[in-house]
Amino acid sequence: MTTVRAGTLADAEMVVELWATSADPTRLPSDTGAVARLLERDADALLIAESESVVVGTVIVGWDGWRAHLYRMAVRPDHRREGIGRLLLEAADRHARALGARRLDALVHDGNEVGVAFWAGHGFVRDAEDRRWTRPL
Repeated sequence: MTTVRAGTLADAEMVVELWATSADPTRLPSDTGAVARLLERDADALLIAESESVVVGTVIVGWDGWRAHLYRMAVRPDHRREGIGRLLLEAADRHARALGARRLDALVHDGNEVGVAFWAGHGFVRDAEDRRWTRPL
């Protein structure tokens, strides 16, 4: 049985491994230090899907005061099509609503066909007007 809970520092290695093997594509690989900093700043931001003590999925719920940003949605390939993404999205939705969010934004690389299909299948639409601009630090 898969459960969803807030991530902890003890999950960091499994989370980084999951992102390296199941979250594609990304320009910014992660490490356990980054997970630790995330949890230090916002202990409830990282949601973990766990099955038999193994991290099988994640999503990060960022919050800017009025909307929630969903990052690093990832599900292990051998656990896809089991409803884990839906469970994570439902938990992220509850968390965002509790914070007072009025909108959910999912960050998805255009080349991520699996991700694009997931988000589109759950009612998300690509906003061509509200483009995201980035600058590496």
